Formats: sequence, C-alpha cells, structure tokens
Amino acid sequence: MASLTEDPVLGINDIKEREEENEKGKTQVVKTEEVGQSERDMASATGNSIHRSGSRPQLDLSKAAIQGNFEERDPTILLPNQSDDLSHLALDIGGSLIKLVYFSRHEDQSIDDKRKKTLKERLGISNGNRRSYPILGGRLHFVKFETNKINECLDFIYSKQLHRGGMDARIWNPDAPTNENAVIKATGGGAYKFADLFKERLGVSLDKEDEMNCLVSGANFLLKAIRHEAFTHMEGHKEFVQIDQNELFPYLLVNIGSGVSMIKVDGDGKFQRISGTNVGGGTYWGLGRLLTKCKSFDELLELSQLGDNRTIDMLVGDIYGGMDYSKIGLSASTIASSFGKAISENKELEDYSPEDISLSLLRMISYNIGQISYLNALRFGLKRIFFGGFFIRGHAYTMDTISFAVQFWSKGDAQAMFLRHEGFLGALGAFMSYEKHGLDDLMVHHLVERFPMGAPYTGGKIHGPPLGDLNEKISWMEKFVRKGTEITAPVPMAPPGTTGLGGFEVPSSKGGTLRSDASALNIGVLHLVPTLEVFPLLADPKTYEPNTIDLSDHGELEYWFTVLSEHLPDLVDKAVASEGGTDDAKRRGDAFARAFSAHLARLMEEPAAYGKLGLANLLELREECLREFQFVDAYRSIKQRENEASIAVFADLLMELDSMTEETRLLTLIEGVLAANIFDWGSRACVDLYHKGTIIEIYRMSRNKMQRPWRVDDFDVFKERMLGSGDKKPHPHKRALLFVDNTGADVILGMLPLARELLRRGTEVVLVANSLPALNDVTAMELPEIVAEGAKHCDILRRAAEAGGLLVDAMVSTLDDSKGNSSSVPLMVVENGCGSPCIDLRQVSSELAAAAKEADLIILEGMGRALHTNFNARFKCDALKLAMVKNQRLAEKLIKGNIYDCVCRYEPLS
Repeated sequence: MASLTEDPVLGINDIKEREEENEKGKTQVVKTEEVGQSERDMASATGNSIHRSGSRPQLDLSKAAIQGNFEERDPTILLPNQSDDLSHLALDIGGSLIKLVYFSRHEDQSIDDKRKKTLKERLGISNGNRRSYPILGGRLHFVKFETNKINECLDFIYSKQLHRGGMDARIWNPDAPTNENAVIKATGGGAYKFADLFKERLGVSLDKEDEMNCLVSGANFLLKAIRHEAFTHMEGHKEFVQIDQNELFPYLLVNIGSGVSMIKVDGDGKFQRISGTNVGGGTYWGLGRLLTKCKSFDELLELSQLGDNRTIDMLVGDIYGGMDYSKIGLSASTIASSFGKAISENKELEDYSPEDISLSLLRMISYNIGQISYLNALRFGLKRIFFGGFFIRGHAYTMDTISFAVQFWSKGDAQAMFLRHEGFLGALGAFMSYEKHGLDDLMVHHLVERFPMGAPYTGGKIHGPPLGDLNEKISWMEKFVRKGTEITAPVPMAPPGTTGLGGFEVPSSKGGTLRSDASALNIGVLHLVPTLEVFPLLADPKTYEPNTIDLSDHGELEYWFTVLSEHLPDLVDKAVASEGGTDDAKRRGDAFARAFSAHLARLMEEPAAYGKLGLANLLELREECLREFQFVDAYRSIKQRENEASIAVFADLLMELDSMTEETRLLTLIEGVLAANIFDWGSRACVDLYHKGTIIEIYRMSRNKMQRPWRVDDFDVFKERMLGSGDKKPHPHKRALLFVDNTGADVILGMLPLARELLRRGTEVVLVANSLPALNDVTAMELPEIVAEGAKHCDILRRAAEAGGLLVDAMVSTLDDSKGNSSSVPLMVVENGCGSPCIDLRQVSSELAAAAKEADLIILEGMGRALHTNFNARFKCDALKLAMVKNQRLAEKLIKGNIYDCVCRYEPLS
C-alpha cells in the first residue's frame, strides 16, 4: 500500500496550498447542527475489522452500564471509567478547506415505564438479547471552514469543547482537569502545518493519519452505511444507486487532487494504489490560472459554465466538413483535438474568451481522467468506479464530463459514480482511526440523515455564518430570508436553471445565471440509531421502495411543493397556538415557515440536494423542521378535543356493532375505519370539512356515504378469510399488527373497534403508532390513555389491555369486575420508530420488529402509511390496506379515481 505522500506526482494538497494564497475574504462558516432538539437517536458499535490506528486513547468500556430503565427508547450508557482525553472529533485540513467531523452525545431521557417492562416480557425481548452499545446515542456532524480562517475553526472547537470530549463531557465531570496529552485525529497537509497552532490554542496534539488510509476508510463506511450515498451524474441528471454491501468489493476509488491516484479497494483495510496520472486538478488550476488570470479554483469552474469549447477544440465535424466519421463510430461533435483550433487560426490568447478556455481545459482533463480510470477498471475487472477529491467539488460539468468519458470508452458497460459526502472522506476516515469509534458494523438502517438549517454543501464553497443556538438560527432566518421567495443563506438558492450540459457539444447554460454549486448536494447530520431494524415481514427488503409517488417528474414535484406551501400558514397557526400563542412562539413559528420554505426552494432547484427524494421524505422534512424550532406537538389541543368527542359516542357505537350479525358487523367495521379516516389535518380538503360541522357530524356523514363497491374493493376476499364460507370456519390469525393513523374518530371509532373484533376472535393485537408527533397522528405515548378510556366501556378491551400491560397504571371502572383474565389475548402498543405521517419499513423500532416476528396479519391504515408509502409493498403474511383518498391528484394517479374514494386492498400470503 502506498501513502499519498510517497507519490511525487500526486500531491493532492498542493492545489489547496496554492489556492490559499489567492482566496481572501470569502463568506463565513456553515456548520450542521440541531441545537435544542430532543431526538431519540443512539449510536452503534460492534466490531468490523476496518483498519485503524491503535496508538491513541480508546473508549474505556469497563463497568459500562445503562443509566435508568434498560428498555427505554433512549437509554444513556454511562462509561464511569472513560477518560476525558478521548475526543469524538477528527479533521481533514487542506490548503483551501478544513473538513471537521464530530460526534455529539445524546441526552438522557430515560423514564421508568411499567408498560415497557410488560411489553418486553410479552414480546420476548430479554436483557441478554439486547446489543451492547459502546458509546452513547448521538449524531455525527459535518462542518466546513476555510483554511485561511482557521481561527474560526479553533473558536468553534473551543466553544463546544470538542477537544475535551464535548460539552456533555464537561457537564458530567466539570471538575476534571485538562489532559495535557489530549490528541485529535487529523489528516491532510494542514495536520503538519498547523500542529503548533492547535497545541498553542487548544492544548491538544494532532495525531496525523495517513491520507490514503483515511480516504478508503471513509469511502467504505459511507458506501456501506448510507442508503443513497452513491449516485451517477449524466447531463445534469442525478440518479442514486443502492449498492448491496455484500457486492461492494472490489471497487476503484479515483481520487483527483493536484494529481490523480487510482486505488483498488478489496475490503476494509485492504487496498492498493494501482495507477495514477500527473494530469489532474493541479493541471487544470495551473494552466487555467496562466491562461485566464483567474484568482481561485471556483472562479475558474464558474467560467467554464459560460463557455463554448467549439471555439477552441477541433471537432470531428471540423475535419470532415461537418459530417460524422460513422465508420469508426465518431459523431461530428466528438472532440478530435483539445485546443486544436488554436494552431490553425490566426489568433492570440487574448482573442479567446476565458470562459471558452476554461471549458475546453476542463473537458480535456476530465475526459482523460475518465478514460484512464475506465482502462484501469477494465484491467482489474472492476465493475464500480467512484470518483472523489478536490477537483470534483460537487461540480456538475466536471461530473458530467467524467461520466461521459467512462460511458464512451466502456460503450455503456461502466458508469462513473460519485459520493454525496465526497468532501468528508478524509475527515470520516480520520474519525474512524480511533481504536473504538463506535461506527463498526453499523448497518444502513441504523442511520437517519436529517437536514437542519445550515447543512453544508459538498464542494469548495462556504455559505453563511456559524449558527450557535436556536436564537441565532431564528435571527439568521429573520435577517437574511425573504419569506417564501428567496434565501441567501445558510441554504442558498438561485433562479431555477439546468445544472447539466444539455448535451456535450454546447453548454445549455451559456450566458445564463446558473450558480456553480446549484447542483451540489447538501450534507446533513447523521443520526445514529442502532435500535432501528428492518421490518422482518417485508417480502424482499432489497427491492422494497416505500414511496409510491415518483417525484423525479418535475410536474409531480411542483404540485406537491404547492400543496405543502399552501398548507404552511395553517400549520404555523396550529404550531403557535400549541405553544400558547406567545411572542416567542410566534417568532419561532415565523422562523419555521421561512426555514421550511427555504427547504422547498432548495429542493425545487435541486431535487437531489438531500438525497433521493420521495413524498415521504418531504413530509418527514416538514416535521423535522417543526422540531428544529422546538414545536413538539403542533396539534396537541386539537387531538385532545377530538379524542374527547369520539370517546363520548364510543359506547353507543359498540352497542350498535354488538347488535349486528357477524357478517354485517365485519363490513360495518371496515366501513367505519374508512369513514373515520376522513379526519386528517394534513389534507386541505379535510381541513375545509372541519368548518362544516362537528367531528361526530362529519363522521356520520362519511359513514352514510359508504357505498360499495369501493374504488379498490377486496372486502369479500378478506371476509372469506375472516369468516370462511359455508360450514368451513378458518382459524383466527395469531397476531395482528394495526398501523394506526390519526387521533380522534380515526383511531377511536375506526381502528379500536376493529382491534376489538380481532381480540374477540382470539387474535393478539398490536397497535403500532408513531414514536413522535406528526400532524394529528396518534402517538404510542398517547394510545394507552385512549385504550384505557375505551376499556371503561368494554370488557373485551379491558381484559386484553390488562393482559398487554396497558392498564398497569390506570384505574378503570368496568362493567364487569371479574378477574378471570389469565386466558385473555393481549392488546399491546408499540412505537414504530418514526415521527412522520408516512413510514419507511426499512427503519422501524426494535420493539416493532420483535412484535412482527409472530404476526400473520398486517393492517396499514391511512393515506400516509397505506397510499403515499407501502401501497406497492409486499409482505410475508396477510396484509390489508385501508384508506380514504383525500387528494384528487393522488386518487387519479394511484387508483384512477376521485377524492374521497376508498381503498380496501387485501393481499393474502397465498
């Protein structure tokens, strides 16, 4: 294995060192933070043999213990013997940029909950079966600073005490003395150049890690742990590629700095440099600077976007009179000779525009790198080629030209791929060089990426100042964002425009206002949640796609952005009211509206900015943005009011149901679920209905309009499975998972009576609800109280709730005080692991995964969980999908129907 510094050609930091002298006065820092947010994330670790240094301080796991209730969602793990000289911080210090990766621990939120203990016993989740997590739950943050403003980086590290283990370490042990031997892992040329400055300012030593080791370690981690990390880029179009971890190796990693290194990666810690070239980013920057007088690398890239290389490059058509050379497969637009026209024209350098020169130079170098890379991949039989390094910088034209070269020379057999976190490979690898960094064996479903205000870009530019706390974030939104129209920072946007070449002959953006980083991708905060698991009842997790709506269609994207924008004022009103309508709440509400509008504008400009985009991602982004500005439950008071109104008529509904025949009752129950699903504050049509009557009046109106056949109507098949035909009576399901939707009538008058019917038939029932609030969706925290209220009117519910541990703390006055409950099937409640109106079954809570192992019936209810997501999902058991469609466009696209049409889709296992 060769070190970067051993290759006299490579020198990837040279380009950065030269640029540092020319770049002054740039905009300030962006960092990725979520201050004041209470999340449910944990960090993971167990051993995988990624190469790393063992010479530095390690996490001391001796006498490690979970603090508080072991089975709580966010257990804090106390490390009593951990020394303060371990830093959860690593740096990649280049000549132009400092990339910083740091870990923030999670706050303790443990609550002693008897229901959780009962649930654990019921589901067979024993302490011994739980994984051991060697570090506390938390988040990985990615931050960028300009190297010529290194003091800002040092101030940031000091303000958060990252060099001493973080602020949380100081809180736990504020009297601990500063360790004079503390070290921080670092890579890049600046790790040597600024070592004395770090010692002087922070009292820490920089432990220099080999650059190539770090690059490979960082790439391996990202490709294995981030679902949509890799993407292709052709003619401005990004397409994310999901790579099977079992098929990742071997691959070619092409790192383009001043020169180019081509690294064959065979596994964790197994790699070798197989080739390279001295024609790389340094060549482009050096020649470009001489020929155009540009003062920075980014300025040179920006020029290329406005250029027309046909004025300088000799094309095949120039040689053959505008014709193709079809005999050997060359089109007239193919470049025959870069800068070839300069030798045959009576022109001097000043006669050529700097824009044309920059583009011609960019294509010449990019095409050659792409060709050489493919030939090396062919030489070693490698199917995947990943490109990274300072030269890429998230620049659309650069990625397009490399992609075109690989496609051209491979005749379409190979594709160039790029990485979303490309600029942070070195810093991530340095972080992982700590002996026990806690990221080993982390699976893709353990990581959730979120995008608070201030998420940095890939590439070279820095946007916006550091945002230290919520108040600073709000002030920034007030000062620099014009509501609903434009955002200057920290998530900048520009007028919509193509980010691609529109073909490789003439850049379609010539003369336009395309910003060079318009197609650059944002880097979010990686939330480490090892308690998340893949839903075990998915028929094929590898092919499962939660999103039903394809937002790659621009018209579809624009429509849903409009829907979300129009709903925003009402949502802000509800959020402010939920916090008492105080001045502080109004200020936060206004900041939230501006922030979410900025997110929508950013995604409208670049739909791939935050990764692969689906409607579920948009809805979750809205909820995360609310939480970022400390709105915990925007519909709190509305949910309480609707619950009270529904409980008031619950007993009458049960009496009505009990008077029916078995067949009529089953149909009425399904009708009741569909009718009650009309209550959805996320639907504009439903919000309008709320102004036309009380909740009970609307529910009765909805039930009265229930007429079969429904738009999707599999009720008869479901009825036969439940009731049988003739004298043949089917066996009941063993356990049913009911994914519930909204509070009020939806859950109380719809799903709870259906759960009761299943219990009556001897089926265990697990109500699955959100972990965190989203719109008026019911949460797992709220459900036990709702069940307890319902149990006051029903012995079936009471006995089942007691058996499932839901009434441990509830004093329930029942119609029948008999205690013969030992044989009752249980009614349980589990959280689903998310806080969105939709659900991605690739990431569910460990308790839901445990509950699913003995389930043979799934009922998905509501637009978010059964239509927007999972409408096409297939399972290893019977599945029933129930929803009322409350959006005309969705009705037309999905079921070729109309608003308020109903879906009863039953998919038996066999």
